Amino acid sequence: MAFALDDLTALSLGRQFPTIAGDVAGLVSATGPVQAQTARSPFIGLAARRPGTTHAEITSAYESGEIVRGSTIRGTVHTATPEQYAALGAATRVGQRTLWQRMLKLEHGTLEELWSATEEFAAEWRTPAELQQHLHDWLVSHEGHDEVTGQQAGRYLAFGHGGLVRRPAKGSWSGQGAPVYRTLPPAVSATPVDAVALHVRCHGPVSRHDIAWWSGLGLRAVDAALDELGLVGVPGPDGRSYVDVPSPPPARDLPGVRLLPEFDALMCGYDPSARDRFAEPGHLRRLWSQNNGMVLAPLLVDGRITGYWRATGSARKRPLEVVWFAGTRKPRQSELSEPVASLEAALGISVTGVTLTREGVSVGA
Repeated sequence: MAFALDDLTALSLGRQFPTIAGDVAGLVSATGPVQAQTARSPFIGLAARRPGTTHAEITSAYESGEIVRGSTIRGTVHTATPEQYAALGAATRVGQRTLWQRMLKLEHGTLEELWSATEEFAAEWRTPAELQQHLHDWLVSHEGHDEVTGQQAGRYLAFGHGGLVRRPAKGSWSGQGAPVYRTLPPAVSATPVDAVALHVRCHGPVSRHDIAWWSGLGLRAVDAALDELGLVGVPGPDGRSYVDVPSPPPARDLPGVRLLPEFDALMCGYDPSARDRFAEPGHLRRLWSQNNGMVLAPLLVDGRITGYWRATGSARKRPLEVVWFAGTRKPRQSELSEPVASLEAALGISVTGVTLTREGVSVGA
């Protein structure tokens, strides 16, 4: 047995777009943590997977703690269930450990002592400034000096070890307002192995390189986790070995149009060199700028990323532009009715009009 590229695509679509979704927390549980560096991304991504999901539903899930948000794997913000978030935190403590050690250069205290002290301090909601001051005070107390918190990268160490969750200090959960942080409420204990198992279940089939990129864990740690899980790889189309859960959801195609968020799992769940199960390399390079790390919101047509969309501005009423790449199928206006309605429900906006634009991006660019 071996996986063809179409097999990888169809099997991953089968779990990223489940036919039975449940409520918001159930959907996140099924499809996996959502990268939320852009605060609106979970709203758009969940609505694309369960059309009709509303802004109020997702907000309620955040407010009740059914889903949480915080800085975790790879130093990025993710939305997850508390159980998933605990697994991400366990992976973060391993995957980011070398960076922390290099920046902090601890000689007297340990990272575990710092993380524990941070979580104790954040038993109630804290601002980034308060957490930064706490890190400064801890370093001075334990190490006698602080050469870290004055640096831009160093400030992340005040809240980014995966043990804290965040919420907007004011305003909407889908806005980019200033956050406050608190220790993750008690959940089941988790290890990096749980994070690996989570990724395989929600994104598989995946290679060890996909897991390593997504989790921030090194390949050696990934291999050890796969051994512990007893998962054996199957050859794939690129010479890599791919693992999956024993009884995955059925493979599926995905006809029609979906409007995905920036940093969607179809892009961020896989090693950069292996994202062609959902898009052509030239198209991905157009979507993801390596100069500033920004990503255009992808357009998904028949299960392939073939363009992007934008609804610029912050007004409640705004126009929508849909751009498809040359050489791909042009979305029909009739196919846009449901995804536009889903976008409106997810963001609480009204789309005043839709324009379709063709962009001449070469697949080999």
